Amino acid sequence: MKSEVGLLDKIAAYVLKQKGKQLRPTLVLLSANVCGGITDGTYRAAALVELLHTATLIHDDVVDTADMRRGFYSINALWKNKVAVLMGDYLLSRGLLLSLKHDDFRFLKIVTDAVRRMSEGELLQIEKTRQLDIDEATYFKIISDKTASLLASCTEIGAASATTDETHQKKMNTIGENLGIAFQIQDDILDYEGDSSQTGKPIGGDIKEKKITLPLIYALNQATTDERKNILSILKSEKKRSELNKTVIDFVKTKGGIEYAEAKAQMYAKQSRDLLAAFPDTQSRRSMEQLIQYSIERKK
Repeated sequence: MKSEVGLLDKIAAYVLKQKGKQLRPTLVLLSANVCGGITDGTYRAAALVELLHTATLIHDDVVDTADMRRGFYSINALWKNKVAVLMGDYLLSRGLLLSLKHDDFRFLKIVTDAVRRMSEGELLQIEKTRQLDIDEATYFKIISDKTASLLASCTEIGAASATTDETHQKKMNTIGENLGIAFQIQDDILDYEGDSSQTGKPIGGDIKEKKITLPLIYALNQATTDERKNILSILKSEKKRSELNKTVIDFVKTKGGIEYAEAKAQMYAKQSRDLLAAFPDTQSRRSMEQLIQYSIERKK
């Protein structure tokens, strides 16, 4: 992340204070160990995905006009959108250059496809949010592309750094994909019942941005026509949000939206664990199993 441009270095230092969970590079390292062992390439792969992830978070905050990230002010809140977009571009380029320097073309192929899917998922969500017509199938398409694609690339790239066995690489990709879906469902649950002091994001943020996620989709499907119309009118409203957000949150909880989403997250996490069980029983495999469980139990 080092640069000769003072502003870039200043922002990079600020980004490094916000360490986050570092879930993605951890997945790269564990996947490599499960598939044969960590190599020098594994460390480069881990750095690549963390740089890419950080770049996408900075860009996401611009897209979502978010002021906070992990309990800190976002880059766009402090330095405005233009600087934030350029900073995200810079971090992405550093990750790509790291791989090119070492001829890690397999890594680039995996990650580039994830970036394509992430962009498509984000644009699909923007399109559907404007129309307020996201159904369950569309929701899963969005989170599969937006979130799960990068976690799938982490597990696949970790495997690719340790083995040439394409069967193992594909299996690890599916493990990461299912984990990513479970992880995002839990994220969406936390928007309804999380603690902002732990998540670093305001509760009800998705409602404010008119994002219809799984807990709300299920609740709307259980509602009467009048209840559905009322909730959708609240989402469209531009009035003061705090009390309106509470109405939507209470509606989702009453209709069983949280429990339904939790059951779905458990299902995808189990699919990941079942696939992982085919690999030898090692400390790294057990650590991955614990990480999968953490993804659906976490509070931040």
